[in-house]
Parts: sequence; C-alpha cells; structure tokens
Amino acid sequence: MADGEVLIVVGAAIIRDGAVLAAQRAEPESMRGGWEFPGGKVDPGESEEEALIRECLEELDVDVRPLERLPREVDFPTRPGSPRAVLRLWTAELLRGEPRLVEHLALRWLTPETLDDVDWLPTDAPFLDDVRNVLAPHSVSSSLLDK
Repeated sequence: MADGEVLIVVGAAIIRDGAVLAAQRAEPESMRGGWEFPGGKVDPGESEEEALIRECLEELDVDVRPLERLPREVDFPTRPGSPRAVLRLWTAELLRGEPRLVEHLALRWLTPETLDDVDWLPTDAPFLDDVRNVLAPHSVSSSLLDK
C-alpha cells in the first residue's frame, strides 16, 4: 500500500424484520468479546460491495445484497507502520442462508431499543444512531404501509 493510501474496511448492517445483526468478536485477543457489524478489509481491485458480499459469506455463511453506504466513516486507531484505516458501514439484506457462527463467539439480532445492550467496539459504536434511524422505518407495521 503506497503512502497516503487508506485501507477501507466495510461493515454490514444486515437488517431483517426491524432488527440488525451484531457479531461478537473472537479474535484478535484485544477485541475478543466486543461487538461489531460483520465485515472486513476491501482487497485490492475489489469494490466495497464485493468485499461486503465476500466477507459475509466467509464470516456468516450467508449471501447478502448491499443496499446503501451510510454517510459516516470512522477511523480505526492508528498503529505505527500501518496505513490509515477507516470503517464504512453498509446496510444489507439477506438473500440466502441464516447467519451462523463461523468466526464469531455469538450473534444477536438487535432492535432500535436493544442496540445499546451489547458492548460495541469503539470503531462500530459511532454508527449506532445511524443504524437506529435506518431501523425505524423497517419495523413490520411501517414496511407494510410502504407496499
């Protein structure tokens, strides 16, 4: 990675029935037990959407469709000798499969009311209000009105 380049990490806010999927990290040890939106690094030559699809397949054994990138991006803590890294969160829908534990300790579906019930990692926590706003119109009653 050349000087000045930014490492993009994508996270998936997978939404179903007015709830979002949260995943509890197993590794690395420094993050073990913290909660995140599943995802990972965008590889060279890969779009953010392609990375999101690949990461969800690898981490959760599901196929997703990225919908929209939330406008915020959050910097990861800087590490000496490493490039600047940012997290970008995408909303996504499940196309196939039920999320399962492949790389995580636990998975939970969280509603706007329960989003604060888990200990979010510092890079994921700034997205909670954005996710809460996205979830509000996805409640069962309002989604029926949209049809």
